[in-house]
Amino acid sequence: MNLSPDRPPAGPPVRRILLADADAFYVAVARLVDPDGAGRAPLLIVGGAVERRGVVTSASYEARAYGVQSAMPMARAVRLCPDALVVPVPWEACAEKGEQIRDVLLRFTPLVERASSDEFYLDLSGTERLYQEEPLAATARRVRQAVLDETTLSMSIGGATSKVVAKLAAGVAKPRPGTTADGVHVVAPGGEAEFLRRFSLGDLPLVGPKFQERLARLGLRTVLDVVAYQRDALIARLGEREGAWLYDRVRGIDSSPVQSRDIPQSLSRDETFPRDLTDDEALAAELLRLADRAAADLREAGLVARGITVKLRDSDFTTRQASRTLSAPVRSDRVVYAVARELLQKLRAARRVPARLLGVSLSQLLPEDAKTQLSLFELAEDLGPETERDRVIARVMDQLRERFGPDALQRGRSLAE
Repeated sequence: MNLSPDRPPAGPPVRRILLADADAFYVAVARLVDPDGAGRAPLLIVGGAVERRGVVTSASYEARAYGVQSAMPMARAVRLCPDALVVPVPWEACAEKGEQIRDVLLRFTPLVERASSDEFYLDLSGTERLYQEEPLAATARRVRQAVLDETTLSMSIGGATSKVVAKLAAGVAKPRPGTTADGVHVVAPGGEAEFLRRFSLGDLPLVGPKFQERLARLGLRTVLDVVAYQRDALIARLGEREGAWLYDRVRGIDSSPVQSRDIPQSLSRDETFPRDLTDDEALAAELLRLADRAAADLREAGLVARGITVKLRDSDFTTRQASRTLSAPVRSDRVVYAVARELLQKLRAARRVPARLLGVSLSQLLPEDAKTQLSLFELAEDLGPETERDRVIARVMDQLRERFGPDALQRGRSLAE
């Protein structure tokens, strides 16, 4: 079959990606759970208790006007907004509402990826005929209304040809006080580069504080600073991997797919101490407890993990972390703690100051049946393979904890090490 010379071959179909982000999710759910308390408080802060030196998880827009922000120490938040009502995060209700939102989104497309507890990517590519060729913004508004009708929760939805631009568009869509945003913002195909010109580099997903500092030393602080460079020049300054990645991102180029999966990106456990801890043995004991709980969460979810990260927040609020990727996925308490203990020792050796918070995170998660055995050549790297004895001990401990409670049985340090 010959193609007509005036009709060139069709290019790849234009991607239609949405990012649906619940508005002030934890605040909204807290108000649903407690309509007579949190539901009546315009100044509302959700997070950890002041006396346990907790941090802010979320705050109402009225409280944010006082300067309250997520991840801020709760004591400081209360000083900024002394009339605010402080309530704990209703974790179970948040998980339930998150599932309800996901169920609604699945009515529009089977490709729904849960990016966090309150963020969901949707891939509507190829559904134009299904929705009678309606504009993507019109579909986004119907999605938004459906979630509101079913869950009473408001969503802000961004649309674009890529996940990175859709996420930024969702932020622009949020109907914050003092803005004209109405909950939906769609960046038309071809308009990605122009849309991104308004952002600083710190606004881009995955450009963290350390990368920002490095870029700032090179005089790169905004998207406009970066687009002035050709690809080769940017690679020369940043290296092949980071230079090429940043060149694409500031132009909205992102081919990462929307992956419909129920597997979370990570599982974590952390603890903010009532008093700063200085003793290494006390920190190791806390780490053992957190590692065991994280490993138990992993097994309960039917997963295994290859990535282990330890997070340490010092008394001056400096947050540091160390990570390791194992050669094969694991799920036993012993191996998780052994790797985490080494990572903690590394962090403590680098900076010996009192510790305010300690956390363990498991990532690169896979279904349990994806587990493979470590070879003999990997023993030194991964602190010993996970044995059948490890798995049997973990199963027995899980059974006892299920019967007598999560704190009924704790491993001794000798067994852990």
